[in-house]
Order: sequence, then C-alpha cells, then structure tokens
Amino acid sequence: MAKHIGIVAVSPEGAALFYRQIFRHASHLLDTHLHPRVSLHNEPLAHYIDALAAQDWHAVGELLRRSATILARMGAEFCLTPDNAVQHAITLAEAGSPIPWLTIPELVARAVESDGSRVVGLIGTKMVTSGSTYQTHLGLRGIQVLAPAPDRAEALDRIIFNELVFGDIRPQSLSLVLRVIDEFADRGCQGVILGCSEAPLLVTRENSRLPTYDAAEILAKGAVARSLES
Repeated sequence: MAKHIGIVAVSPEGAALFYRQIFRHASHLLDTHLHPRVSLHNEPLAHYIDALAAQDWHAVGELLRRSATILARMGAEFCLTPDNAVQHAITLAEAGSPIPWLTIPELVARAVESDGSRVVGLIGTKMVTSGSTYQTHLGLRGIQVLAPAPDRAEALDRIIFNELVFGDIRPQSLSLVLRVIDEFADRGCQGVILGCSEAPLLVTRENSRLPTYDAAEILAKGAVARSLES
C-alpha cells in the first residue's frame, strides 16, 4: 500500500497543478487507477504573503506546521509543499511536526547534477531568485545558478503575484518570461529551473529555448517515489 501523501498548499493555483502532477507520475508506476492517497490542506494565502513581506519566517513555519498537523490527522504519513518561496521555513515547520517533510531544493539539485549541467538560470519570485533556496544546494555541487537581471526579476515578481497565482495567463507575460530564458541561454546557461509552482502555466519544454527543471514536477516524482518506499 502506497504511503498517504499530504500537500501543504500555499498558492491555490500552484497546489492544484501539483496535485495533477502527482497523479500523472503515479499512473506510470502503479496499476491503472491505483493511485496513492493524497490529502491537501491550506491556510489563506494572504497569511503567507503578510508573513513573507515581514520576513517573519517563524510565522511562515507555524502556518506550514499547522497544515502538517491537520494532514497527519487526515492520515498523511509525510508532507510537502510545492511552493518555492516558503522552502526556507520548512526547517522551522519540522520542529514539532507530527510527520516528516520532503523538500524541493535537494531533489532539484540532484536532477541538475545528474544531467551534467554546470550553469543554470532560475525563474521565480525575487525572494527565490535572489535568495539561497537553490543557490546553496547547487553551489555545493559546483553548479552555478544565475538570477535574472534586476528589471526582469521585478517583472517576474509582478507576473507571479498579480497574474499566475490567479491562473491569469497573458500573452505579453509569456513573451517576457521566454525572453528571460533566452537571456539565460545567451549568458551560457545549460538549463533553467522553474522555481515557481505556477511557472508551467507559461513555460513548457516545447516553448523554452533551454531544458527546463520544473521544481514542482521533480517534487511530484519524489513524492510518488517516497510513497512507494517500504
């Protein structure tokens, strides 16, 4: 019996995409329609946005832990969140969490390393692209992570918070994101990390000039593999 997976949702749109990704990967590994049990819990997104704006990581950790506790009562045996911006707070959430956590950065670092890529670009909010969510894990493997230019980072932040979290897909925003990826390629990147759970709404393997490392998709694969562990 596959282990029960708990999803801690932050952005509703990103969590909905991630929910589908889990079952798509499970369908390749399990008998037809024999999916793992998956439960999802969220706190209001506004609570996370307020805590992140104040850089109150303890408050973010408490929100995550609250969801983990509820998921454990629902039967989840481990939990995770596809939201990139809150990954730093998982260490805080783990203290007192009744179930273990699975995190994104280490899984993404392994995927990039296994492909042999040495320089990658990073798409995400300013908090993700200018922080150490991925930079530390990949840097320890000798992999350089490039951030977008400052004006591009500002534009990506607006697109994510004002459009993508609402499922709002605009042609001009797609064009800008693809230009950022082109600029990464011109700077010598061998791939691009989609460090935003809503990024697949715009970027696909077909329209990206660079190979993509979709963080949420990599986490979904890791979650299914974890659920199948004896």
